[in-house]
Amino acid sequence: MKFLALVIALLCEQSRPLRSANPAALALRRYVDTLDRQLNAGDYRQGVAAWLAAAALPAFVAGLVGALLWRVTPLLGLAWGVVVLYFAMGFRQFSHFYSDIQQLLKEGNVAAARERLNAWRGSGATEYTASEIARVAIELGLANSHRHVFGPVLWFIVLGPAGAVLYRIAALLAEDWGRRAEPEFGRFGEFAQRAFFWIDWLPARLTAASFAVVGNFEDAVYCWRNQAQAWRTRAHDVIVATGGGALGVRLGEALHEYDGLELRPELGLGDEADADHMQSAVGLIWRALVLWVFLVFLVTIAHSLG
Repeated sequence: MKFLALVIALLCEQSRPLRSANPAALALRRYVDTLDRQLNAGDYRQGVAAWLAAAALPAFVAGLVGALLWRVTPLLGLAWGVVVLYFAMGFRQFSHFYSDIQQLLKEGNVAAARERLNAWRGSGATEYTASEIARVAIELGLANSHRHVFGPVLWFIVLGPAGAVLYRIAALLAEDWGRRAEPEFGRFGEFAQRAFFWIDWLPARLTAASFAVVGNFEDAVYCWRNQAQAWRTRAHDVIVATGGGALGVRLGEALHEYDGLELRPELGLGDEADADHMQSAVGLIWRALVLWVFLVFLVTIAHSLG
């Protein structure tokens, strides 16, 4: 049933993609903001309590509802799994930015590509060259494909609807609470960051491994082993480094900013990034997704045969 739920959810997500500001996402945002206001006094233990209320409780409810519906009829359990996975993913929520940037670079419209990249990542890209735009877009595409597709899918396979909900909300809390550095925020977000690190540890490495399998395996493994540790957040590093090696493209490296250069370690191997490499990255992600679906299918068949 999980295989069917995965396939149906992917088809639904491709045919009717959710907007990033969909009702479920807005309701979750309001809930998270309320917990922040009510429980945040800068203390670590308050952060733990808020995380349990924001992530663990909804995951438990999603799992409980799924179990109850399954007892009524497996078709209702399947439908619930599809709905949860559909809302937990978000492949098409960022792909339009990626496609627009790729097309603009092909047309030579670098200024418009900078604007689209800026709108996507929410920070300045006004000094980026065409190669830097493609490079950052590929990095974002690889990381977001993991965060919005592979991560939720893995936890859905492991824990069902509860796993998909847990991953999606934990990722949001790590982004929203875990990275805030205001003095008054204190240690409130530490647990959110630590929890997601462990929740994402295995999915990130499986995503990286799938990129290696469907791409240039030797270069991907080399970049994983020798480059990933140079960046700040290890899960992101492994995915981008391995993806760059699998594609044969250089990622990371310095970026032109209005006040100088932002120095970053080199990731990947090969040529400078361009619009053609952006298309290759799309192919890499789709091949990895097909691999995952195929493996889930094999596991489902093996399970059904006892």
